[in-house]
Amino acid sequence: MARERKFTTEEVFETTKQLLLDYGYEGFTFSLLANHLKVSRGAIYKYFENKEELISEYIIYQMKVFLSQLERINTYTTFDEQFEYLMDIILNDYELHRIRRIAIDIPASDNAKEKENKKQLDNLHLDMYTTLQQFIKLGREEKRLNPRIPDSLILGFIFQTVDIPNHYNVPREDWIKSMKEIIMNGISNSN
Repeated sequence: MARERKFTTEEVFETTKQLLLDYGYEGFTFSLLANHLKVSRGAIYKYFENKEELISEYIIYQMKVFLSQLERINTYTTFDEQFEYLMDIILNDYELHRIRRIAIDIPASDNAKEKENKKQLDNLHLDMYTTLQQFIKLGREEKRLNPRIPDSLILGFIFQTVDIPNHYNVPREDWIKSMKEIIMNGISNSN
């Protein structure tokens, strides 16, 4: 009997990322993953009971990476510096943002590990919003944010910019610069 090829968690997660981007949640299967990793499906089942468990663990991993980047926002002292940093990590992470949204599609389950992962994801989202609340507070203290706009709308708008399609293929650098400009100054030409 031939020995099963070994694979790392990083290989599984990187391949999972690519397959989710290529095929979406519904098209992602352990067979597809096994073929790309050149292992048997059984080798994957040794570590993950089903695709929901794997995908939720992958998303937890990605959220932790994002949160470690986000926590560095506090190394910047002004709101404008923090805003630039936040926009850079969000807009440079546009593929992973698509994948994080897949978490919404994961059906509810009675599986204990999936429930634990869901709870951990909820806690990671709370950690993210706690960090971002400090960012909003600084913007309000420095009078850089319109006091009439609710915090949740500001944060929602910032995070949703990553989903705006670039139909005219504006160069990425110009696209990001324009996104930042629109968020901070709106679309009007008032000076």
